[in-house]
Amino acid sequence: MRGLKVFACLLLIVGGAVLGVRQGWLAVPPQWNPWAPLDINSPPNLLTRYKLMALRNDPQLCDQALATSILRVVRQADSDPRGNCPLTNVLRVQGSEVALSSSFLASCPLAVAFALFERHALQPAAMAAYGQKVKRVDHLGSFACRNMYGRETGARSQHATASALDIAGFRLADGRAISVLRDWPKDNADARFLRQARDGACDMFSVVLSPDYNAAHRNHFHLDVGPWWICR
Repeated sequence: MRGLKVFACLLLIVGGAVLGVRQGWLAVPPQWNPWAPLDINSPPNLLTRYKLMALRNDPQLCDQALATSILRVVRQADSDPRGNCPLTNVLRVQGSEVALSSSFLASCPLAVAFALFERHALQPAAMAAYGQKVKRVDHLGSFACRNMYGRETGARSQHATASALDIAGFRLADGRAISVLRDWPKDNADARFLRQARDGACDMFSVVLSPDYNAAHRNHFHLDVGPWWICR
């Protein structure tokens, strides 16, 4: 009986604290407030994935998050909901401090996760390895209305909702090219940079797949913001 009373008291305390934060009665830093807009300049933490999920169906909250970054995006009209792979709350990402091999379609969570990746993982990894920044990201695309691995049957890929991006390599400020296919197997600074970038991506993307995962990813990083968590 005593244990139940203690448990009930703890629930009341936790519930009161949650209510206090939500109502603004208790002041906590925005990065630790689940209801505060996601700030791309703040390092990722345990609430980042939750806040990314909250952007999926909330264009206004999405715009608030993107306003804290230098990512250039153009909002796209929702597609026909009767289509095979309908898209809502989607943006075309055109670049930022880094150029892109081409613009790409992205769900809002993917666009914001990419901005976080550039700010908190990619550029710090490049500066640590080379003393210079990445100036271009070479990718293999994002949206593709298909099942996983292109199979005729099975679950839809995260690419089918523009929630995944495949990155093949990077270009440094001095023009040097770093390739996942060519440089991942090596034992040098390029391979270490790629691994640091991959590991850093795991702080904001739900799924990060590299050549360590399987042969299908030997030439790219698969980054997505789907419901599953894996970093390999």
